[in-house]
Amino acid sequence: MLLCPPGVYRPQSDTRLLTGALRQVGVPAGARLLELGTGSGAVAVAAASSGCEVVAVDVSARAVLTARLNALLRGVPVRVLRGDLFAPVAGEVFDVIVANPPYVPGDTDPSAARGRARAWEAGPTGRAVLDRICHAAPRHLTPTGTLLVVHSALSGVATTLVTLRRAGMRAQVIARHREPFGPVMHGRAESLTARGLLRPGQGHEDLVVVRADRTAAGREHERGRHAA
Repeated sequence: MLLCPPGVYRPQSDTRLLTGALRQVGVPAGARLLELGTGSGAVAVAAASSGCEVVAVDVSARAVLTARLNALLRGVPVRVLRGDLFAPVAGEVFDVIVANPPYVPGDTDPSAARGRARAWEAGPTGRAVLDRICHAAPRHLTPTGTLLVVHSALSGVATTLVTLRRAGMRAQVIARHREPFGPVMHGRAESLTARGLLRPGQGHEDLVVVRADRTAAGREHERGRHAA
């Protein structure tokens, strides 16, 4: 069990799916790992417990304090930084990046969300943060680095795969879980159905973990971008 005060995202099915995918990948001890949007620090603590050198980032001051405390209580070293995605680790590279970004489509401007809503508000397409991660992650991975990102199929699995492949990465879905709607999805099911994102009467969503690995072609792609 981890401490999770009000205003901090409580570990749920997507957290467990991402943690399981991380175990499946088999990250070696000593690998440098970055977690984006750490929340309570659940994934960061699990990675540190397996011997990874972990840096965790969150935009919420409350989440940063919570993750630091949970790491302290578990007796594992986690460097927890406050900031927007990759900004606190500018210029750093990692063997593994893991992310559980906001991915619920909605009408709220994600930048205006506060408290726990920051963990799910992702704009009209559900990709306000997800696209930023897909575009920026290759620059923060080592030449053989891996990205693991979990999100709802409602946010567009094909879009994630295509975006990462265009960045020169080898991308595939490695885990999937069907999840009954919680309060947030129940509350916006009618509007999402009207937009065609849900079938009438649908009461579940598919969660996926996408794995993307840097390739030789991707490294050439990145060098070409810098040269241009």
